[in-house]
Amino acid sequence: MYSNLLFLLKNLPARHFALSLVMAVVTVYFVSCGGNPITPPSLSMGTVSATISDPPSCMPPNGHFMHAFITVSSVQAHTSATADDNGPGWQELAPQLASSPMQIDLFSKPDTTCVLAQLGSASLPVGTLQQIRLILLSNTPAAGAAVPSPNSCAGNGFNCVVLDDGTIHELALSSQANTGLKIPPGQIVGGPIQVMAGQSVDLNIDFNACASIVREGNGTYRLKPTLTAGVVSANNSGIGGQVVDSVTKAPIAGNVIVALEQPDSKGIDRIVMQAAADSQGNFRFCPLPTGAFDVVVVALGPANLPYNATAVVNVPNGANLSGIPLVAETGASGPAILQGFVTAKTATAGATADVTVAALQTINISSSTTRQVTIPLQNTQATTATPAVTSSGLISITDSTSCPMGSPTGANCAQYTLVVPASNPSVGVFVAGGFLFSAPATGDVLISVDANAVVPVSAATNAGNADCTPSEIVTSMDASTPPQPLKLTPATTTNVARTDFTGCS
Repeated sequence: MYSNLLFLLKNLPARHFALSLVMAVVTVYFVSCGGNPITPPSLSMGTVSATISDPPSCMPPNGHFMHAFITVSSVQAHTSATADDNGPGWQELAPQLASSPMQIDLFSKPDTTCVLAQLGSASLPVGTLQQIRLILLSNTPAAGAAVPSPNSCAGNGFNCVVLDDGTIHELALSSQANTGLKIPPGQIVGGPIQVMAGQSVDLNIDFNACASIVREGNGTYRLKPTLTAGVVSANNSGIGGQVVDSVTKAPIAGNVIVALEQPDSKGIDRIVMQAAADSQGNFRFCPLPTGAFDVVVVALGPANLPYNATAVVNVPNGANLSGIPLVAETGASGPAILQGFVTAKTATAGATADVTVAALQTINISSSTTRQVTIPLQNTQATTATPAVTSSGLISITDSTSCPMGSPTGANCAQYTLVVPASNPSVGVFVAGGFLFSAPATGDVLISVDANAVVPVSAATNAGNADCTPSEIVTSMDASTPPQPLKLTPATTTNVARTDFTGCS
């Protein structure tokens, strides 16, 4: 074939030779000796660039963590939604990390962009990525393994937390060092990631460190990963705005927490990102995938004086929410406090589980449309009259020492505390050119507590697998006899009906 082609080229007039040569090369490139098409690499590959972000909301004065260091040694993706952790087909997105693992402070602020770090990039075959995972360097890596230098954990492994008292604590890992921190299909915002021929995809991983650190009963810290991912675009600048007092129009002198939420498969708004507003009430979430989000804001002013939760719904990426007005709770001397117990057991004995606990309230978007939103949790500051109260939205159930009277026989138990506004939310609907708020609803302030149980990460289990049947329980009643609807009262602790997980592994 090739000799015949060269003979024909030699006998062509000079003016046709150049064009014919180009055509011949293209023909040879696309046709094999057997006449079958050959797809050029550029038409079967795309580029994926991976970044990581985390706008933390649990730094002082809203929490006790100054830094959270993780060391990433690999970022991988899979085209199957059900791929096994140890099975074939995982594709590397950041090959540079193999020889130079990257230690990242999840609580640091990006210098010039929305992201904390550029993890790396790679060429991948055209396809649909349905799972993402981060592989972290073991706290005790094998001899000769690449490690970061310097190591900010200073002898406390390569993944650690630094508290507000300056102490450094190793962040315990189990299977994350081998099977990775998993981002399943349900946590990829906007759906699976499409790798297109000859095109680049910017993939951002948001690591919610505040919801990922478990403090064990013995004072150690363990990683329970909470991550989302999505394709981001440089054409969208994220969602930003300013939170102000509804009367004075000035920034609130206190702790302001802003959550970015989207509905899950059940229609319940779940927190995608969460951040603390600065001293001027300003906040920004970026980078973000294309789409609409709900913004939910809570605040505690001086002496823990609460404001109504405020929700702005249907906010598109790229919007600026200037002047979100929060209404101070009339006559309230403090927020509401919810306390409850969660139990877990197998058919015959106590079970171990990590349980994420959230507060849900229903808002009216229109006369015929409602939505359940997650209310961001708060922490009160100590005053001369009251001690500080810290929300515990992530609890670890490991033993039966704290079980209240009446708990299922043989169950393990743990207690949680949630600090929330004691009022109905104010609601704004975003429309072109701005948003219009409705006054908080009058009457009883009703709330629900949502508990999700998962298997604690271990070498024998996969992170994030459902632990109990069912794995989610929503409680809307208090612990009185007979139980009454769960209502909030300012500066008052309300006991929630016990949540009992059974059929656990």
